[in-house]
Amino acid sequence: MNAHRVPLFCDTALAGRIERVEAQLIAKGSEAAHRRRADGAGFVLPIAGGVASFAEEDSPLNKVAGLGFGGLPSAAALDGIERAFAACGAPVQVELAHLGDPAIGTLLTERGYRLASYENVLGRALGGDHEQVAPPGVEVRPSGDDEFDRWLDVVAAGFAHPDTRGVSSHEEFPRDVIARAVRDLAAAAGVMRYVALLDGVIVGGAGLRMAEGVAQFTGAATAPDHRRRGVQTALLSTRLADAAAAGCDIAVVTTQPGSTSQQNAQRRGFDLLYTRAVLLKQP
Repeated sequence: MNAHRVPLFCDTALAGRIERVEAQLIAKGSEAAHRRRADGAGFVLPIAGGVASFAEEDSPLNKVAGLGFGGLPSAAALDGIERAFAACGAPVQVELAHLGDPAIGTLLTERGYRLASYENVLGRALGGDHEQVAPPGVEVRPSGDDEFDRWLDVVAAGFAHPDTRGVSSHEEFPRDVIARAVRDLAAAAGVMRYVALLDGVIVGGAGLRMAEGVAQFTGAATAPDHRRRGVQTALLSTRLADAAAAGCDIAVVTTQPGSTSQQNAQRRGFDLLYTRAVLLKQP
């Protein structure tokens, strides 16, 4: 790494673009869940430039994303969102970027929302060539449809056994729910799939979605028995190179604060852009 590299600065325009594509990702995954279930349950509702989504019970796609850059949500809009989540027996979870309009945080706390946790959004400027790094024995390549189930299995298994370093998440998801959400995102949101092989065996997987010049690293997981072997570094490196070659100007990844995932990203040149506060309101 260049010791004199200038950290990436994130202004409100860049944060708004990142949050917009995040809301698109959540909406597309949730809509895929609705089509899969075909029971009429769930919803995707626009709200103040963001989206409110309920995919299915216990899904990581059940949230309000993208608020803060499209004006204040009205009381009537929030009433409707809260009723929709309550009808599904779920709390309202709002992920609110600290670079968004702070008046929204005030509005939500006045309505009874409580701080539950945080998550960090990191980014790296793209352009030019990006060196691909792979430790000995590790290979990363795009994953074909013929191995979708193996990719899904390793990603779901990795997420079901999260790294415990840093600030713990307030959420835990059943493995089968994680698998369905990952499948829905891969099927409907244009997520490209990658596998990492260690000595020829698939031990990790990751996703990449590109929209509006933003390369979203939609998650990466390593099988628990193969961690600390450089697999995550190799998955990051390959996706950076592919995103730059495709013309994206920024890559972003979301991590738990203080986690190994955040450390790995920062070692690969990602900077902390902003933090999302996760606010909950029980039904």
